[in-house]
Amino acid sequence: MNKVMTRTRRTQGTRPPVRHDTRRPGGTTPRTTPRGTPGAPRARTGFSTPPQPRPTDVFADRLVEVLSGHRPVHSMLRHTAGRAYDELAWLAEHSPLRTRGTRPFVRDIGYYVARPGAIEAFARIGAGDQLRAMAFRLEQGPDLRWRCTAVELGGTRRPPPQDA
Repeated sequence: MNKVMTRTRRTQGTRPPVRHDTRRPGGTTPRTTPRGTPGAPRARTGFSTPPQPRPTDVFADRLVEVLSGHRPVHSMLRHTAGRAYDELAWLAEHSPLRTRGTRPFVRDIGYYVARPGAIEAFARIGAGDQLRAMAFRLEQGPDLRWRCTAVELGGTRRPPPQDA
């Protein structure tokens, strides 16, 4: 099974652990040699690039912002494909994650690689004492960009289109 959990549990408003460093900026001795001379401290080179966020993390955050009303639906237009935009617009119209006071946030994310280039993801969304579930599917296009192709929120589904 290729199911993976990517985020750890974290409550809203908490910060990562604080660094307890006994060395303080004011406690250093002044530099006596100018830069560029032998014996002067060298600038560090070869920094490693920070890790890129997973597409599941990026899309989960964007979807929560849209479904809570903090971002307009049309901001997801170029990040969706197929009927996903219609589903997202229908969900956002009913504002399922809109709460008073507490802003919804992604508690944790898991995903399953259905095939190369397709990921089915789920996220637990917390807002105050509420916990909701969200599922979405991402597919990688020929241009190697990830696009959302399906969205569901806590069992809420868009009714099928009526034939006229």
